Amino acid sequence: MKRHFDDVLLGSIELFCLAAELGGFTAAANAAGLTPAAVSRSVARLEERLGVRLFVRTTRQIRLTDSGRLYFDQCRPALAQMVDAERQVTGGQVAPAGVLRISMPTPYGHYRVLPLLPEFRQRYPGVRVESHLSNRNIDFSDEEYDLAIRGRAPDDSTMIARKLEDAELVLVAAPSYLKRAGKPKTLEDLQKHECIQFELPSTGRRLPWLFRAGGEGSGKAAEVFTSGAYACADDVLGIVTLARSGAGLAQTYRFIVDKDIRNGDLVELMPQWGGTSRPFYLIYPHARHVPLRVRTFVEFLIGKTGDVRP
Repeated sequence: MKRHFDDVLLGSIELFCLAAELGGFTAAANAAGLTPAAVSRSVARLEERLGVRLFVRTTRQIRLTDSGRLYFDQCRPALAQMVDAERQVTGGQVAPAGVLRISMPTPYGHYRVLPLLPEFRQRYPGVRVESHLSNRNIDFSDEEYDLAIRGRAPDDSTMIARKLEDAELVLVAAPSYLKRAGKPKTLEDLQKHECIQFELPSTGRRLPWLFRAGGEGSGKAAEVFTSGAYACADDVLGIVTLARSGAGLAQTYRFIVDKDIRNGDLVELMPQWGGTSRPFYLIYPHARHVPLRVRTFVEFLIGKTGDVRP
């Protein structure tokens, strides 16, 4: 078999991918224990061999060219597969490493995932985690994310969806609002109250509230469309802030307001209609080779979501 690569070339490819992942020669040099000049020379040798420019260089930053992006997209999984092969033949001695990019909704990030990241980094110090908090649906084919957390499983067969949990919903209001407007006791009473709305960022449609007569396990949840003068789009935490301020009723996740309920800052309402939930899924592309850092984080998060407490 003819050799196509030598040790120097493989090292150049690895440094190129490291610079692309970390966004600069200096960051790649620090991670590899080299000088920025050495990384720059290594990438230059690779560009000379390929006959194309991989990076556009300015005085402040570097960015991938179109050819560089194509080459990076092919080389990164190939290198990850080599690392994984080494891990398997050495009995798992190779530790996960690299940059892990994850997109997640704001409330789930703040209350479920971000508090767990220090423990993950203590276990796996070679992994650097970049978090993007937004309810916007990302495009894995165009954006550089390894994972996303969303409220529904995608229909796309090229995606893997692992359920993290069914997050319980709860109806709450501030004591100041209830003193002014009274407590609702039935679903019909909701029409008489100021109900804070959340608008889905993808459609602009107002999210219906979910209730179950008799509580959890009593049957199928019913959707109830409410109305009110307050509406928030994109960030669910906005409706909680309004509710704390006495603006009206809000239905949100218990993990967000559990401490407020215990402290008396918010009051749980109509528990006899409770027991409903909305799911959260961990989503990532279906690929022949999933990088070790991704697989490790998936198993870590799935193992922890049942244990987290507000």
